[in-house]
Amino acid sequence: MSLSLKRFARALSFSYLSIAGLAAHAAELPQVPDEIKEAGQLRAGVRCDQPPYGFQNGSGDFAGVEVEMSKQIAFWALGSKDKVTFTCVTAENRVPQLLGRKVDLLIATLGVTPERQRVIDFTTPYRWGASDVVVRKDSPIKSIRDLNGKTLATLKGSVQAKWFEDHMPGVKTLRMNSAADALQTFRQGRADAYTHDAATLVVVAANDNNARLINEPFQISDAAIGVRKNDEQLREYLSAAVAKMHDEKLFGEWVRQYVPENIQSYYLSVFEQAKPAESL
Repeated sequence: MSLSLKRFARALSFSYLSIAGLAAHAAELPQVPDEIKEAGQLRAGVRCDQPPYGFQNGSGDFAGVEVEMSKQIAFWALGSKDKVTFTCVTAENRVPQLLGRKVDLLIATLGVTPERQRVIDFTTPYRWGASDVVVRKDSPIKSIRDLNGKTLATLKGSVQAKWFEDHMPGVKTLRMNSAADALQTFRQGRADAYTHDAATLVVVAANDNNARLINEPFQISDAAIGVRKNDEQLREYLSAAVAKMHDEKLFGEWVRQYVPENIQSYYLSVFEQAKPAESL
């Protein structure tokens, strides 16, 4: 059953559980991996088109919650938030960028899935995420099931594309290279709907009077930092850093920095409340 954003947040409140509590009172961070220490620089793969998680502002500077995470890790590991370089990654190329050693880690709206776990490792999750669908305000589409026979814009390599492929093969997907391309495809009328992370679509719907969310969260999963297989020391260091971020309540600060007040409650819930049960 569809839930409004407000009802969805309220439904979570009864089971409030800070993710920070899973690793409360985090111990001191473990030793910085030698490879990172010797390089003197952290190389982070981040999204450049996914506000508020990762984007480039009007000056071309990297910004967003996951960018702040990268800077904080650089500060703890190397003594300066400036000791991190950023590489823009997309849903399709982020894992290849990591495997090709173009970056040391991915903080790039990366959901934990069995397919990805076969090729890379993940840290402790730092938030959960859900997918949703945005349609035009006057669209007859009221639920995800109404998308059968319709055209849906999504991203190449995204978990949403895979979900519809597995669960609703009757939906025609247009798989685009970037979120900007997918959104433009939807706005131009070449697609009946656009699916992505609910966090992204909350922003889209809030800024477009002609769009509305279906508000039927699906494909609920954890988001974590991605590292290469067998890079245990780095994975353990980053997991401890995530716990420390929660312990010091940094995520709330970053959400308030990058998210408009009228939609902050959604983003605070994904960092600070328990992951809800899958409804579909």
